[in-house]
Amino acid sequence: MGEAPGRDTVRVELPTGRGTTTVHVPRANLLWVVEPCSPAGAATTAADEAAVVASALAAPIGTPRLAELAADAGSAAVVISDVTRPCPSYRFLPALLEELSALPAERVTVICALGGHRPQSEEERRRLVGDAVWESGVRIVDLDHVLCRPVATTSRGTPLEVYGPYLDAGLRVCTGNIEFHYFAGYSGGAKAVMPGICSPAAIQPNHSMMLDSQAKAGILEGNPVREDIDEAGSLVGIDFLLNVVLDESKTIVDAVAGHYLEAHREGVRRYAARFDLTIETPADIVVASTGGHPKDLNLYQAQKTLDNVGGAVRPGGTIILVAACPEGFGQSVFESWMADMSEPRVLIERIREEFVLGGHKAAAIAGLLSEVEVSLVSEFPAGTVERMHMRPFDDADAALAAALERHGPGARVLVVPYGNRVSVSGG
Repeated sequence: MGEAPGRDTVRVELPTGRGTTTVHVPRANLLWVVEPCSPAGAATTAADEAAVVASALAAPIGTPRLAELAADAGSAAVVISDVTRPCPSYRFLPALLEELSALPAERVTVICALGGHRPQSEEERRRLVGDAVWESGVRIVDLDHVLCRPVATTSRGTPLEVYGPYLDAGLRVCTGNIEFHYFAGYSGGAKAVMPGICSPAAIQPNHSMMLDSQAKAGILEGNPVREDIDEAGSLVGIDFLLNVVLDESKTIVDAVAGHYLEAHREGVRRYAARFDLTIETPADIVVASTGGHPKDLNLYQAQKTLDNVGGAVRPGGTIILVAACPEGFGQSVFESWMADMSEPRVLIERIREEFVLGGHKAAAIAGLLSEVEVSLVSEFPAGTVERMHMRPFDDADAALAAALERHGPGARVLVVPYGNRVSVSGG
């Protein structure tokens, strides 16, 4: 990823949107270009990916094979990720649906887990599942909050209201990809149910636990958000899980299947071994990209990269976030909170008094802004960025030049091209 056009600088390509942008870092200042490492023998072709998925489905952890479960099910619901997630569902759905071939196609429903995200267009749903699945006769729908029904209440008081067509299915299957999540520890597992197919009334109390000190990326045990999610999975019911691990090009390099908790934890173990990284000393400047589309569709999604790299910059340092954000903020409540940020501490105090979905991400950004400077290279108008208490720039080189001027000739620079894939902290 990094190359040297001359003796004094290193050129690094940063994925942005569906393309790339370039930053030139003085060699004397560069600490490290953080690259997720792919294991030996990782998938590189469609055939390799198919083999990875087939292997996981053939040897599930803690459950019978999915085909056995389907034999007596009568109907099935399969939950997949929405367009804001990098999960390439269309690349594993054919194999998963083959396991369900004992069921008529019209008895299988594929549910796009929106959680609190926007509805999707028909074109987006088709792209998520692929042409073959779209034309196979299975039903493909978005979560509709109107059809959510009460199921139970978790021990932490989360009132579970879940999408009816999932509850009505004889066999309940969840899918997704495993990566760091800034307050649930990791994505994947029962997150397909909570928040994936739950009502806002259920999601809000779960997400309000993000204020706990243990609700952080990479933490599962003692994390109240994740423990509530896992309990929700048990109460609602997940019969089978398929989770994949992706590399920086969104290729499926690993997969786990079976029991929703046992398989997820095995997937987390494999993921963390590759992507949980520590540097000896926090950097003065961190240049981070989300890894491109779809993680930089909007600031609501790109915020996660800020959280993943926040621990790698020293107090008073600078994070340069390179994120296209063609959809702008991406969520109306988030936008209104960001617009009302007279100063960061106001949102930090507000979220503790009034936890609101959407506002929680604005407060997370405000918390970071109270400790470091954030520069944003995006499609946002400069005035909008300034109102968010960030510095706007047209390109990464200009942002880096300004940061180097601010921190001096000895500033240490860390570059993270795939900020949504890794969690980086200072030792």
